[in-house]
Amino acid sequence: MASEPQGGLTEYIQHHLTFLQSSHDGGFWSIHIDSIAVSLILGVLAGGWLWLKSRRATAGVPGKGQAFVEIVLEFVDGQVKDVFHGDRRFLGPLALTVFLWVFLMNAMDLLPVDLLPFITQKLGISHFRSVPTADLSLTFAMSLTVLVLVIFYSFKAKGFGGYMHELFTAPFGRHPLLWIPNFALNMVELLSKPVSLAMRLFGNMYAGELVFMLIAGLFSAGSWLLFGMGVIGYTVWGLFHILIISIQAFIFMVLTIVYISMAHDHH
Repeated sequence: MASEPQGGLTEYIQHHLTFLQSSHDGGFWSIHIDSIAVSLILGVLAGGWLWLKSRRATAGVPGKGQAFVEIVLEFVDGQVKDVFHGDRRFLGPLALTVFLWVFLMNAMDLLPVDLLPFITQKLGISHFRSVPTADLSLTFAMSLTVLVLVIFYSFKAKGFGGYMHELFTAPFGRHPLLWIPNFALNMVELLSKPVSLAMRLFGNMYAGELVFMLIAGLFSAGSWLLFGMGVIGYTVWGLFHILIISIQAFIFMVLTIVYISMAHDHH
C-alpha cells in the first residue's frame, strides 16, 4: 500500500521520482547510485543464473530451467540470424545479454511502488528509484555503448579509408561540393541511433512507472471505493505492463543487432 505524504499525491510522486544521488545539488556530474546499483545487481544475477544453468546442462532430457534457457537462446539466435549474416560469435552473446538485462531492469517496474523505497528508508536512505531504465542517464549510457560498437565495426569492416570515403561520398555522390552535405547527413543518421534507442526505452518505462504511482495514490485516498479501484487498476496495468517491458527489451535488442549489421554494409 502507498504511504502518501502530507503534501498529497503531487509530493508523493515527486518523492518517488527523486534519485539517490552522489551529491545533494543534483548537478550534471551527479551519479544516480540507485540506478547503477540495481542494474549491476540484476546483471550479476542474470549472468550467474545463465552460468549455473550452463554448468548443469545435460544432453538428455532437459529440466525446466534448462529448457527455458534453450528457448530464450534459440529465440535470440533466430533474431540475430535473420538480421546479421556474418560471424555471430560476438553479436549472439551481445544480443542475449542486452535482451535479458533490459528485460530484468524493466521488470523492476512490476514490484510494488513503495516496496524498495520502504526498505531503503528503514536503512536510512530517503530516496530510491528501483527502475534503472526509467533513468535517462542509464538508457543513454547503454545506447552510447551501442554507438561505440557501431563505429568500431564500421572501421573494422570497411577500414579507415573505406569508412571515411563512405562518410563523405554517400549518399549523394563523390563530387567535392557534396562532401559536406554527405558528411552532415551521415552524422545526423549516426547520432540519431543512440538518441532513438535511449529515448524510446526511457519514455516507455518512465510513463509506466508514473502510471503505477498514480494508481498507488488511490490506495491512501481515504475511500474504500477508490482503494478497490486502485487494486483493480494496479492489477490490470501490471498485466498489461508485462507486455510492454518484454516488447521494449525486444526492440532494444533488435535495433542493436540492426545497427551493428548496418555497420558492416558497404555503400
